[in-house]
Formats: sequence, C-alpha cells, structure tokens
Amino acid sequence: MSTITTTATDARPRVAPVFDAKWLVIGGCVAFTVYIGVIPLAFLLWQSFRTPQTATVDAVWTLANYVQAYGTGDNYRLFLTSLQFASGTALFSFVIGTTLAWINERTNTPFKGLVFALSLIPLVIPSILFTVSWILLASPQIGIINLVLQGWLGLEQPPFDIYSIPGMIWVDGLHYSPMAFLLMTAAFRAMDPSLEESATMSGAGVLQVVRRVTLPMTWPAVVATILILFIRAIEAFEVPALLGLPVGIEVFTSAIYQAVHRYPSQIGLASAYAMALLVITSIGVYFVSRLSGRGSKYATMTGKGFRPRQIDLGKWRWMTASLFLGYFLLIVVLPFSVLLWSSFQRFYAVPSMEALQNLTLDPYRFILSYPNLLRTVGNSLLLSMGAATIVMLVTSVVCWIVVKTQIPGRWLLDNVASLPIVFPGLVLGLAIMIFYLNVDIGVYGTIWIMLIAYVTRFMPYGLRYSTTSMVQIHSELEESAAMCGASWTATFRRVILPLLKPGLLAGWIYVMIVSIRELSTSILLYSPDTQVISIVIWELWENGQYVELSALGVLFIISLFVLVLTTQWIGRRYGIKET
Repeated sequence: MSTITTTATDARPRVAPVFDAKWLVIGGCVAFTVYIGVIPLAFLLWQSFRTPQTATVDAVWTLANYVQAYGTGDNYRLFLTSLQFASGTALFSFVIGTTLAWINERTNTPFKGLVFALSLIPLVIPSILFTVSWILLASPQIGIINLVLQGWLGLEQPPFDIYSIPGMIWVDGLHYSPMAFLLMTAAFRAMDPSLEESATMSGAGVLQVVRRVTLPMTWPAVVATILILFIRAIEAFEVPALLGLPVGIEVFTSAIYQAVHRYPSQIGLASAYAMALLVITSIGVYFVSRLSGRGSKYATMTGKGFRPRQIDLGKWRWMTASLFLGYFLLIVVLPFSVLLWSSFQRFYAVPSMEALQNLTLDPYRFILSYPNLLRTVGNSLLLSMGAATIVMLVTSVVCWIVVKTQIPGRWLLDNVASLPIVFPGLVLGLAIMIFYLNVDIGVYGTIWIMLIAYVTRFMPYGLRYSTTSMVQIHSELEESAAMCGASWTATFRRVILPLLKPGLLAGWIYVMIVSIRELSTSILLYSPDTQVISIVIWELWENGQYVELSALGVLFIISLFVLVLTTQWIGRRYGIKET
C-alpha cells in the first residue's frame, strides 16, 4: 500500500484572480467609444421628432420639423444648392489637384520636390482665414483684384463676384485642391507606368494615354478622391457662412446654423436638416469603403520593381512649372499677402501710395491686448493636445481589440469607433449640444463639452493611425511577455505602446493640428469662458474688425507653420513615417 504525501502548498486550493485590470481598461474604452459614437446620433434623431419645450408648453412628438424642412419648394432649392456647391467644389478641386499630380509624377517639370513640399502649406491655413483673404481679394466692393482689373481695363462693373455659387466653389475648391493633389499623387506613384509607356510606343498621344490608360487604371482612386472631396464640401461651414449667407445663398450647414440661432431657437428643425446631411455623408462614406474593398481589381503594383519613364516636355516644361507657380500664388502668396497688408492698416484699404503712409502696428497691439487672449490661446492648446492624447490612447486599445483578439462583435466596435466620420462638424456640434441640454451632468457651457466634441470628431482619424501600426506588431511579442509572467497591462504598457510610438505620435500630431483650427464643431458649443482662436476670428469678422482679424490671422498662420515645422522635427527625431 503506497503512501501519498502532500504538502501544505499542494493542499491549498487554487483561487482564480478576482480582478483583472485588463477587462477594466478594455471595458472602459469600449463604453467610452459607444458613448461618444452612438448617443449623440440617437439624441439628434430623437430631437428631430420633437417640438420645442417652453416654460408653458411641453414638448410633444411631431413630424412638423421634417414637413418644415422638406415640404416646401424653398427647401427643395436648399437641397439642390447644397448638391450644386458640393459637386462643383469636388470636381474643381479634383481637376486642379489631379492635373498637378500627373504633371508632378509623370513629366520632367522642374522644381517638383519643392512643389510637393509647398502643397502641404495650404492645409495648415484655417478655412475661415482662407475665405476672409479671398473676400479681401475678390469682393465686388473692396476686392483688390476687382479694383485693379477695373482700373486697368476701364470696366464699370467688377469682373468677379465672390458672393455667389461660382465664388463659393472657387474658394472652397482652391483651399482643398492640395488634398486632391496628395491623394492622386499617391495613386500615380503606386501605378506601374509600363502600361502608359506601351501606349506611347504604340503611337498614342499624351492626352490619349491619360484618357484611355492612366485614368481608367486609377479609377478607384479617382472616384474615392471625388467622393472624399464631396463629403468634405457638403459639410463645409465657413465658406457658405461667409460667402453665401450675406446674399441669401443657403446650404444645409448654414441653414442648421441659422435655425439654432433664431429666437426662439429651432433645434428640432436644425436636427431635421442635420439628418439629411448625415444621410448624404453616410452614403458617400459607404461608397468610399466599397471602392477600397474592390481596389485589387485595378492593381498594377507587383513584386517586380519598376522605374517610371518621365515624359520629356522639352521647352513646354517651363510652362508646366509656371502652372505650379501660378497655383502657389493663388493658394498661398495672395491670401497671406492680403492678410499681411491688411494687418498693418488702421482701417482696411486697398494697396496704394496713400495707404502706405497709414501703416501702423495698432492691429497687433489690439490683438496682443485682447481681453482673455492668454485664456483663449490656453483653451486652444488644452483642447487640441487633450483631444489628441485621449484619441490616440483610446484608439490604441480599440485597435488592439479589433486586430489582436477574437472577441465576438469586435467588428461592431470598429464600426462604432468609425461612426463619427459621417458626422459633419456642425451636425456633431448640434448633436452634442442637444444631448447635454437634455442630460445635465455639468459639462454644458464648459470646456469639457468642447473636449468631448473634439475627441468624438477626430476619433476615426486616430483609429486610422493606430490600426496601421497595430497590424505590424506580431502576436508572438505579446506571447513572449506573457510567458515571462507579465500581466496584460504591463505587456500593453511596456511592449505594445512603445512599438506603436511612431503611429501614435504621427496621429497625435495630426489630430492636434486639425483640432487647433477647428471652427464648425465649436461654433455651437462655446461660451465666453471657453473661446478658442477660431471663434475669436469668427467674432472679429462678424464685428467688422477686418484689420484686427488680419493681424490675428497672420499670427495664427505663422504659429501653425512653426508648429508644423516643430512636429516635422519631432517626426525625424523619433523616426515617424507617414502612415
């Protein structure tokens, strides 16, 4: 008979750990993502079916908001005007950007490297400042270009009217043409040019090659770029507000803004307008994602290396170089120059010898002594850096769940985190305003509601950067850490996050820059104590303080440019690559 000997250690029952911080972190990030992605949409839809509540009348369910929004011929014209503006802007941006991208990638035009670097500058300039600068350039009354041409050509009427649909398309299309340039440049670089070379050797002309080979082979990128530009234009607020409203031209975003700022405020009507805008942007985003999924049908990049043969334009290459020069003049030199000129005037005046005698630093003195300027700058920095930090930390956990686990329903979490991308900025601001007006938790009218709005708006962009980096991390690194006894939190903090650092820093920099110049989301949420720089610019414009606005705009653009240079240095310092 054998004897079994047990020790006290063997006899002690094994107890499963009661608490694991892993699930607290995961659960918190999932709950936060659902909270910011779904609840504003639900309250926006709910409010669109409600009448306003007053001190004497309770709110009731109704379809009156939708009848008022879409039941008349005037609102039908609103829909057509919105589509006309967005379609025209998208096509105009696409034609300019694609033409310059093709010249830059497929020809021997000189100074191409410089052109690519300069194309990034307009993306730093806030839309409100770009629009104001073109008002000073092409307004029928005070526009420098109109006044100069009238004097030279002896015209009685100004040749350009910026306060029109074509003027709105011109300004918004110019401002976002660098986006089309960058998107199409990437498409042309990824395309094997041997097919174009074969067509050229078969006797096809340059235009024939572009029409019958280049554009068909880049068709997914072409359509996706146009759709992205259309979505961005349909949600634009600054250009319709500054150029359309003064002459009675309304699009969805300006109609939402006016409905909220009427007395009494018509939040239900604004919500009804917002739902249509939300549907339009959702359809656009859906088709963009579908095209991305079918991109392999048009793949021309293989494991075989290639070097594109550039088209020799001969003496015509200097003409294409002049196109780049003229483009840079329109999108950077003229807008910044007119703001710089205006910022040294006592009262706005067109350039002349007489105006040169009135140069002054008073606008800059006004801005530097502006009440609560330091608090305004501090709010902008706090919101931009806070939003960037929260977005990148939350999306790093969300991406780990989506990419590295087999948790059921993780695809739904990915979709919920990406949902805010279909919210135009003004619609998102309206949805968040409605929610916190009805659910009073003490954030309405504080800086925290704007931080929530910024985090919600830019969550999908942070998700892109985090996902791109996460898929490159092999799971065996986590397994090795676990075999060494590391907990999930230790592994995530000491293995995953350091490996994600390039993508996290790149995403942090991008979210910070776009947050610091955000206007459309802020315009419905700010209070006197929570103003940001873009709101101050908006208020100066509404007050007719053009020279003071110009001074602030010059300082803001220079600061953003320095910020971009600093972030580029940080990128080189830490080895950040474009993702």
